[in-house]
Amino acid sequence: MQNISQDSFKTYVHHEETGAIWRLSDLFLQHIPFEHENLIFCCIGTDRSTGDALGPLTGSFLSNFQFPFQVIGTLEEPLHAINLALTVEKLQQMTTEPFVVAIDACLGREKSIGHIIVQDGPILPGKAVNKELPPIGDISIKGVVNVGGFMEMLVLQSTRLNVTYSMSNKISRALFLAYQRHLLKRKHDSNNESDYNNTWQQVGYPNFR
Repeated sequence: MQNISQDSFKTYVHHEETGAIWRLSDLFLQHIPFEHENLIFCCIGTDRSTGDALGPLTGSFLSNFQFPFQVIGTLEEPLHAINLALTVEKLQQMTTEPFVVAIDACLGREKSIGHIIVQDGPILPGKAVNKELPPIGDISIKGVVNVGGFMEMLVLQSTRLNVTYSMSNKISRALFLAYQRHLLKRKHDSNNESDYNNTWQQVGYPNFR
């Protein structure tokens, strides 16, 4: 994974708060380089656990939206403990160094349940259940699905699917919205540049493009 210089950040957004999708899209627009030539979304987790399904649910939603970037990890083909190390190795061997957005469920304090955390740096998959897995991601998106600290595996398996589903739905919709806003901004900037150049040409100044 590449290291891009930027100020460290960590932001919490509750998935049920008013305007959550728009606020998340703001964060994604600021911190995800949608113009990157090898932008990859790694959605970590398994469909065998309701709490740990946040990643693959998000991946499936993005795939259904016809998201134009590579998505690794869906309900059909999960990215989990068995194939994660190999996936990280393949990412590191790519000719064009990727910018990876890692998405995963996590456990936390009771008052944090339902929050979506967006921060720079990698995710450490399996940490909540004491698994040794390689870090992944330049940017991390984590959803706090339940309480941590005791019998984590059982907690993940007994998490309400409604919570996981709702959070993954909001994350995927916010990512798609951020991408659409990126396209609109690029078009707007292009139009402004065209107007600016036309004005200079009309008054007899050279085009300095």
